[in-house]
Amino acid sequence: MASESIINRKALRDYQILERYEAGIELKGSEVKSIRAGKANISDAFARIENGEAFLYNADIQPYEKASHEIPAAKRVRKLLLHRQEIDKLYGETQVKGRGLVLLKLYWKNGRVKAELGVGHGKLAHDKRADLKKRAIDRETAREVARFHRKRG
Repeated sequence: MASESIINRKALRDYQILERYEAGIELKGSEVKSIRAGKANISDAFARIENGEAFLYNADIQPYEKASHEIPAAKRVRKLLLHRQEIDKLYGETQVKGRGLVLLKLYWKNGRVKAELGVGHGKLAHDKRADLKKRAIDRETAREVARFHRKRG
C-alpha cells in the first residue's frame, strides 16, 4: 500500500517533459491518510513559483472520512518543499515562453509523500498524433515478434 503512487497520465499526454524534480509537500495529517487511501486526483495539478516559494495548485485530495477535526479544503494551495537553488532554477525555466511546471506523480519515499514535478513544454496536436502513431507501430511490432516466436518456439 505504501509503495503505490498516483500518476498524472494527462500531463504525460499533453506535455513534453524536459526535466524532472522531486519535492516534498506540506500536508495536514488527514491529507496524508487520504493519499495513502488513494483519494487524490492530480490530473489538473500544476506548480507555480511565487515570492521565492513553490506552491501546488489544483491537486484534489479528498477529505479523510474518519478525520476527527480540522478537515482541510480538497483543492487548497499547498506549499512545495524545495532547496533554494532548485526554486531559482525552476523559476528561470518557467519564464521561458510555453513552459510550465506540472505535477507528474505523488509517491511515498521513506514514509513521506513526495511530488515529482516536471518542467513541460505543451505538445501541439500533430505531436500528440505522432505519439499515438508511434505507440500503435510499437504495439504491432511486439505482436509480430510474439507471433514469430510462438511459431518457432
